[in-house]
Amino acid sequence: MILLAFALSFVLLVITVLHVYWGIGGVWPGGTLPPAPMPLSAFAASARCPRPFASFAVAACLGLATLWPMALEGVFASPFPKQGLAATSMLIALVFLGRGIAGFTPWWRRLAPEQPFARLDVRYYSPLCLLIGLGFAVLAIMEFPA
Repeated sequence: MILLAFALSFVLLVITVLHVYWGIGGVWPGGTLPPAPMPLSAFAASARCPRPFASFAVAACLGLATLWPMALEGVFASPFPKQGLAATSMLIALVFLGRGIAGFTPWWRRLAPEQPFARLDVRYYSPLCLLIGLGFAVLAIMEFPA
């Protein structure tokens, strides 16, 4: 399970760095996109970059989630009991699984139809969310007493 914890933490760290990159104005892999219009909205009606605040907020949440698998496996000391870490890991798993499933629904496509996000979401982002959610669920289940 320690390998799974390290893999999850590494993947989440890479995704966190990408969200920081997007927050400071990076456009890879989408190419050149204009900034999102005011007022701030989660999804713009046209192909636009998310506002920096949204990217940084997601990066902050992902950064915290990056630490969780390592704490759950005891790689570093945590003030939280193992059952609390496991329960929170299950909540994190549900968030990622929900995001992964949502990415394949028509409702999500209507919210975020812009390209190249829609194509990349179905091909990479949503499946990756499902895998991350599954990883967190496995770690959490392994920590709950039988």
